Amino acid sequence: MNRTGLFVALSLALVIGLLFGIHPELDLKLAALFYDAAAKSFPLKLNALAAIARDGAMWIAWGLALPAIAALVIKLARPDKPLLISGRAIIFLLVTLVLSAGVLTNLTFKSYWGRPRPVVVTEFNGPEPFVPWWDPRGSCGRNCSFFSGEGATAFWTYAPAALTPPAWRPLAFAAATLFGVVTSGLRMAFGGHFFTDVAAAGLVTFLVIWLAYRLIYRWPSTRLSDEGIDAALTRLAWPGYRLVQRWRGREVGASPTA
Repeated sequence: MNRTGLFVALSLALVIGLLFGIHPELDLKLAALFYDAAAKSFPLKLNALAAIARDGAMWIAWGLALPAIAALVIKLARPDKPLLISGRAIIFLLVTLVLSAGVLTNLTFKSYWGRPRPVVVTEFNGPEPFVPWWDPRGSCGRNCSFFSGEGATAFWTYAPAALTPPAWRPLAFAAATLFGVVTSGLRMAFGGHFFTDVAAAGLVTFLVIWLAYRLIYRWPSTRLSDEGIDAALTRLAWPGYRLVQRWRGREVGASPTA
């Protein structure tokens, strides 16, 4: 999560944005690589093994988030116990996952950016006209193409990669990149997304993770501590925990961090 990574991501965003904005037909040409004109379909979307691989990719991503989710749930249920894993790691992993794979994709762009998916555009035997990535005025009403939620979820694996030991971090980032590229390639092969949809997913997700890492771990004015997060969660969960304990005939008193 250094400045070199930020420079590379911003440069790619500029090049891809301009290139596919000036020549939007490139999206169609790349999508056509996966289209069978004779069958008038994207054949891989009917392949059982490819479908298993798609589902498996999402399970892998959510599996990486599971320890943070479990640690948070346990802490909220038992605020008298310390966090099982780093508080900063919990906040970093869950906030970046919610933002990149949830808020920015499904709740924002995919709901209001009406770009039709490749499988439904006229160039691939569908009923809707193709629109370039930058045009939100497409005919798609909901769950649209720009940008890819599954691509964002796959590229979110940059977040756990950023928390690996420094010696392993380059390998972890390479593995996360490969995972994101393969998963995004499957979405294109199914006719679910154009190249710019998955490229935007990867770049936006990386930028969210880069900024969150800096805010939580690096910048002195915003940097958090594991102890502070643990104490904050204890204070947050203590009233409910105290009420439950009273129902059980026990008095636990005020929060130990009060």
